[in-house]
Amino acid sequence: MTQPGSRPAGASPGEPGDTGDTGDTGIVVRGVGRTYRDQDGAATVALDGVELSVPPGRFVSVIGPSGCGKSTLLRMVAGLERPDVGEVTVCGTTPQRAAEEKRLGLVPQGPALLPWLSVLGNVALPGKVNRRHNRRPEPDLVALLRRAGLGDALHLRPAQLSGGMQQRVAIVRAFGLQPDVLLMDEPFSALDEFNREAQHEQLLDLWEQQGTTVLFVTHSILEAVRLSDTVVVMAARPGRIVDVVDIDLPRPRTQELIRSPQFHAYELALRERLRDAFEQGVA
Repeated sequence: MTQPGSRPAGASPGEPGDTGDTGDTGIVVRGVGRTYRDQDGAATVALDGVELSVPPGRFVSVIGPSGCGKSTLLRMVAGLERPDVGEVTVCGTTPQRAAEEKRLGLVPQGPALLPWLSVLGNVALPGKVNRRHNRRPEPDLVALLRRAGLGDALHLRPAQLSGGMQQRVAIVRAFGLQPDVLLMDEPFSALDEFNREAQHEQLLDLWEQQGTTVLFVTHSILEAVRLSDTVVVMAARPGRIVDVVDIDLPRPRTQELIRSPQFHAYELALRERLRDAFEQGVA
C-alpha cells in the first residue's frame, strides 16, 4: 500500500531519487560511510552508503531507532567528524569551511550557555568571534530575543532561567548568526510536552522569518511531522537511510491540524516505517 509522501528507500529530499547539488545554501551527502573500532579492533559500521540532499530553505527531520547513526550524520554535516568514504558539502563547500564562514549553525541537545554571561551576552558572543567572516550586518539580537518571548530575560544569567528558556536562548543564538544552514540534535528532548509545543512555535517562527535550511534530529514522530517538509527514516546495523517521506500539510500547523486525520495518517505511516527500520536493524 502506498503511504503518504512515500519515496523509494534511499531517495533524497527534493525530486524523488535526486542526489544532485542543491545550490549554495543546501546540504549534499554522497556515499558517506563511517566505521568505528573498539580497543579490540571490533568494527561498528555507524553509516553505510548514505545519500541525502537537503534543498535550500527546507526543514528536514531525521528519525530512526537508537544507534542508527542520526547524530553521527549530523556531526558529519557540522564538520565535527569526517567520513571514511564519500563526501559532505554544505553551501557548496566543505562543512569546515562553511562553519568558518558562519554559514552553518548548530544547536546541540543541551543549551551550552556560558554561566557568567547574560542572555544577551550569550546570544551576542558568536558574532564577536572571527569577525572577518561576518557576511551580513549584525541582526537586532534584542528584537530576536523578544520575538522568542525572552524580552524580559535579556540581562538574566542562565542559572536564573528554566530549561525551556535556556533552550530558547540557544536557538536564538544560532539564528543570530543568520546561518544558511542550521543543524539541530534533539534540542527539545529534555522538555515536557507543553514546553516542547511552545518551542516548536518559536522555532518555526524564526525559521519562517529567516528561510534557513534546517536538518533536525529527533526521536519524536509528532515533532517530525509538525515541523518538517520532509522526514528521513534511518535503520541501524549498518546506519542507512531506508525511506524518505514528504509531509504534504499546510503551514502554519495549528493544533486543529495536529488533531486532524491527515496529520495522524503521517504519524501512523512513520510509526510503521520506524517499526520496519527497527526490525531491519535487529534481523
